[in-house]
Amino acid sequence: MCDYSLHHVMSRPARVGETLVATMFVNSITRGFAAPDDPDVAVCLLPGTELGFDKPVEFEPAFGAFANRTAGSNLARFRQINMDNPYLHHDALEFPDGQVVLVTHLCAGQRATVLQLPAGAAIEEHRHAEAGGETAAPAGPSAPAEAAGGQHEPQTA
Repeated sequence: MCDYSLHHVMSRPARVGETLVATMFVNSITRGFAAPDDPDVAVCLLPGTELGFDKPVEFEPAFGAFANRTAGSNLARFRQINMDNPYLHHDALEFPDGQVVLVTHLCAGQRATVLQLPAGAAIEEHRHAEAGGETAAPAGPSAPAEAAGGQHEPQTA
């Protein structure tokens, strides 16, 4: 899924084996993941997606006055937190030691490989690949359709 502040950014679901880059999107206050060759399209992760970074993950502290910190691992599992408050960031990475870091706090430019999708998503990804393609859509609250490869129209006010 993509965080609430990425709803006006085109998006697509993640695929096993692809490389992602932590990115600051244009006209957004939130960082997320994108493919290196398509930095304007957010790559949305489902809770339970496992990522392997090319080096230990570096992130900014919640309050920018302090130096960047490094997680103790280069492996992480995507999850969502703060779901009871729609005004807080939800997208986070959980590391093997239990440390949880918001995706929006990741330092830009870090590379990760999608190691594994949650079981149900992997089945849908296989079916979608057999059907012949991918689509890009704006990120939004209808993530199950995105996970199944559905396309969404931009929402207008």
